[in-house]
Amino acid sequence: MARRKKGRDISGWLVIDKPAGVSSNNLVGKVRWAFNANKAGHAGTLDPEATGILAVALGEATKTVPYITDALKAYDFTVRLGAATNTDDTEGEVIATSEERPSDQEIIDALGAFTGDVMQVPPKFSAVKVDGKRAYALSRGGEDVELQPRPLYVDELSFVERPDGDHVILHMVCGKGGYVRSIARDLGDALGCLGHVKELRRVWSGPFELEDAVTITQIDELAKTPEIDALLLPLETGLADLPELATTHDGATKLRNGNPGMVLASNVEYGDEAWASLDGAAVAVGRYKAGELHPSRVFAAKKIG
Repeated sequence: MARRKKGRDISGWLVIDKPAGVSSNNLVGKVRWAFNANKAGHAGTLDPEATGILAVALGEATKTVPYITDALKAYDFTVRLGAATNTDDTEGEVIATSEERPSDQEIIDALGAFTGDVMQVPPKFSAVKVDGKRAYALSRGGEDVELQPRPLYVDELSFVERPDGDHVILHMVCGKGGYVRSIARDLGDALGCLGHVKELRRVWSGPFELEDAVTITQIDELAKTPEIDALLLPLETGLADLPELATTHDGATKLRNGNPGMVLASNVEYGDEAWASLDGAAVAVGRYKAGELHPSRVFAAKKIG
């Protein structure tokens, strides 16, 4: 007999404005405890010293995590010019310095090489696996880790301001798997001045924006109370980038059993990914084919009362 998970069957998204100094996994644990939820996960790690949007999914909403992970995300970050570190941020040791300082225009001109479809080498202190082990674990153990370049789509990389000669603030919108620390490192190398990330803030992630976010203080104040549920966004929020197709009660039953179900389509093309809804509640995600949705993920029916 399968062991029953402890906690409530509660589903939805909690968007947190993560402060510096706490890990993403620790925040997920706090959220799960505060809601007494039986299942929780996040859609995109932030480094411990980074701030901004951390989207945490509870219950059935964890099935929509891939759609947030794959979505575009935006960051505001400050690059410290003139020094490289072994972690590509301020947490590491300085391994090289430079007296060179580019002009504002030189920085702006260099940004174009980092937009579009690019190849990026992740930081040596990252969660990328090398022979089954995390790169950061190997690096902390003194090993010289060599990571292979990975494809990344950068939709936008723009100059925001230059507070002083040693710092520049940039804004980036990128796809899945982007490392802001690598952008800072590679930009510094391209400019001949070296660089690393000093501050990093995620300002939106897929459909989630800072105006949706709650603080750790709010979570602590409402933890284990009925009022905390009001902080949740519906699981359907995680499907905002996919077309919604209405279904019938009969169609919903078939879909939840893993079978194709009839949906009402308007401008969805054959083979497009979409989600089916019944009275606004998510039923399943799948591929649209000739009036039916062929499910790849199904959602439990919402409980009444």
